[in-house]
Amino acid sequence: MLTHDGPRSRCRQAAFLFAALLSAPVVVQAARVSVQLDGVEGPLHDAVLAGIEISQYGDRDVTAAQVRRLYDNVESQARTALEPYGYYSATVQGELKEAGDQYTAVLHVTPGEPVRITTLDIRLDGDADGQKAVRQAVAGFSPGKGQALDHTAYEKSKATVQAALFGSGYLDAELVTHQVEVQRSSNSAEIHLAWKVGTRYRLGKTSFEGAQFPDEFLDRYIPWNEGDFYTQDQVLLLQQKLIDADYFSIAQVQPDTENAHDGVVPITVVLAPAKRTIYTGGVFYGTDTGAGVRGGVERRWINRRGHKAKIETLIAQRLKTAAATYTVPLGGHDNHMLNFGATFRDENTDTSTSRTWGLAATDSRIWHGWTRTIGLKFLTGNFEVANLQGSTTLLYPEISLSRKQADDPMFVRKGWSTTFAARGGYDGLLSDTSFAQVTADAKWIRGLGERSRFIARGSFGATYTGDFDKLPPELRFFAGGDRSIRGYAFQTVGPPLPPELVPVAQARCDSRPNTSCKDFIVGGKNLLVASAEYEYYFKPNWGIATFVDTGDAFSSFSSYKQKTGVGFGLRWRSPVGMIRGDLGFPLNKDKNTNSVELHIVIGPDL
Repeated sequence: MLTHDGPRSRCRQAAFLFAALLSAPVVVQAARVSVQLDGVEGPLHDAVLAGIEISQYGDRDVTAAQVRRLYDNVESQARTALEPYGYYSATVQGELKEAGDQYTAVLHVTPGEPVRITTLDIRLDGDADGQKAVRQAVAGFSPGKGQALDHTAYEKSKATVQAALFGSGYLDAELVTHQVEVQRSSNSAEIHLAWKVGTRYRLGKTSFEGAQFPDEFLDRYIPWNEGDFYTQDQVLLLQQKLIDADYFSIAQVQPDTENAHDGVVPITVVLAPAKRTIYTGGVFYGTDTGAGVRGGVERRWINRRGHKAKIETLIAQRLKTAAATYTVPLGGHDNHMLNFGATFRDENTDTSTSRTWGLAATDSRIWHGWTRTIGLKFLTGNFEVANLQGSTTLLYPEISLSRKQADDPMFVRKGWSTTFAARGGYDGLLSDTSFAQVTADAKWIRGLGERSRFIARGSFGATYTGDFDKLPPELRFFAGGDRSIRGYAFQTVGPPLPPELVPVAQARCDSRPNTSCKDFIVGGKNLLVASAEYEYYFKPNWGIATFVDTGDAFSSFSSYKQKTGVGFGLRWRSPVGMIRGDLGFPLNKDKNTNSVELHIVIGPDL
């Protein structure tokens, strides 16, 4: 049978073929694009790359049409990216290179001359410019007259002035004029700023929430009187004092601006109790003490009056200690407290051995920014220095002043600490000898760039005594060791045994091969030690150090013999704190001095 395709059948075939063509996949060649940029460096280079959209497609597949569309916007985007840095007359030239499926956008940027500030007009109404913090913020405004316009610095400086106004008590301060007028033809700009500062607020009632103590007890931490002018520094000081009290896990101090009225702002303090009892323990190693374990228990508060109690013990190869302390907080805004303590110390080093017991009662408070401690101490026990045995009982008053500042207590880049102390006893007044002693210790730390630190420290001590032999090792001066002159072993630098006492110590001398009696160290009346150290951190938590330590412990300035140690070490900012390992080399070596000493210290910078 014959068939014939009519017109209707041919139309159906054509439609089917057309639909098949539409449904067939379209193959588009994928390409890659990269950017070559010259003419600018540093922050300007980074800003241009971040500002041009085409640089965001470096790791994507793109089509030729996409690349050309992106390149068409490159020049205007690059110029716009430079404007926040003050470059308003930049020129951009370039070309789009094609090599197979690889495109390269080549850009030559000429930033031109930056726009410079010709007028800096900052206005504050009222008396706000009389406040030190506000004056400093205005004086330090950047960019200043004659400087290149930098929008990032401009915004930061505005925020600094606003923060200074708020921190000085102008809680309603408002920026009502903020203009930057740029003249492209002359590459110049004018900055006009004006604040309506309003009323300077005073401090109102302070309310405490969530504390385990009555308000009458917490009032002792408030460092101001109600009605004083509000300052942010005072608010932060109260918060820091509550944190330092160690009673609370949360301590937040904020001005209650919603309820401020008639120039008075109340202060709200939100607190949460810390864990009441703390148990501590661990193992450690120090080159001065040897391997050991330590443990303790602390009761952060015993009653609603905030009394504290603490017991600590340490058992190491060359040192055993135990201490118990009871603390009674007193009223007032100066962190006033009484401390009562009992101690036991058993130390056995190559230089001396001692076993002493002590009692102490101290009164401490903040005094002109310093922690002032006045106390009465009682010390009794037996000791042996260079095979010279002795016993002593001393009752003496002691006063100390200490202070420290640090930008970061875990890793100080700008900080210092210093302590001065004086003590003395009188023969016959429960003391076996009369003596007077003063000491001073200081440490200074400064960051150098982003990766380095410089650390300087020094120690000084001087003693007057009627009978030096009655002073236990704790009240004598020795040098050498981790925190003294590295390169020399612990307590091995100091005055040797006097010739007239050599016969008394001869038995111990004979028990040590290659040791002469004149090599035994008895300790000195005076101390003078200085140190300089440089650290470089090649990784955020790892660094290397080099140092030089020098000084001596001596009985008279005529017998001062300077000892110097140099060396290098490794630093690790571990999760448990800074760990320092040093190799020290003595420059004044004798037959009893090792060629190198290893020193390991774990603890905070200050």
